Amino acid sequence: MNKSELFDLTGKTAIVTGGANGIGKATAVILAKHGANISIGDFNLEDAEKTASEIKKLGVKAIAVSCNVLKDEELVNLVDTTIQELGGIHILINNAGGGGGGRENPFKISVDDIRRDFELNVFSGWRLCQLCVPHMKKAGYGSIVFTTSMSSVNKSPNMSGYGGSKAAVNHMAANLAHDFGPEVRINAVGPGATRTAALESVLTPEIEKQMLANTPIKRLGRADDIAGAMLYFAAPISEWVSGQTIFVNGGGVQTLE
Repeated sequence: MNKSELFDLTGKTAIVTGGANGIGKATAVILAKHGANISIGDFNLEDAEKTASEIKKLGVKAIAVSCNVLKDEELVNLVDTTIQELGGIHILINNAGGGGGGRENPFKISVDDIRRDFELNVFSGWRLCQLCVPHMKKAGYGSIVFTTSMSSVNKSPNMSGYGGSKAAVNHMAANLAHDFGPEVRINAVGPGATRTAALESVLTPEIEKQMLANTPIKRLGRADDIAGAMLYFAAPISEWVSGQTIFVNGGGVQTLE
């Protein structure tokens, strides 16, 4: 494989859930810059359509599909629409997720709150894998990447549901690698503290200084930093890498403790 082929995604189609903004958008854009056609699945259809329009200017195809990952019929529609409009599926970025991380006092929440963490971060992505892998195997090329979290390995208060669900993602990917190979690889990227809109809304100079106290690369992450790891896993350069989790965190842990 020559160097021009290592990151070449020409002719490939990628689904990116939660691809309208933040890390998802950055990932959709970097995959498109390397030749992939993009299907953005997001519950914010207006923003997804704006991102798809930006991506089309890069010379590839892009569509936006309304998708609430908690609704199975919308997951099915995302896959079916992608096949109909773009002709196949080669890459799945399971980026959409969420939960109550940092607010999960076990004496003040219910099992329904914990269940929702797992539905968002584990069940929806597992279901999309089930829907997409047959198309990937048919195409002879498949790469699935989950967005996990540093909370999957950190230990913090009020994080049991969210952190537990993200830890499940890491181990699930490691196990699914055995089910999906050899045609399909599956990995996970765990961001450290990244300058998304959510973080910027609460960030102060004091909080940032505390976050960077144990971070060798003395800055917070950018969405493009995370997207670079997503590209690595999506592209042929990582063709012998599966079942792995990589943490993109400046070499440290950005906690407030």
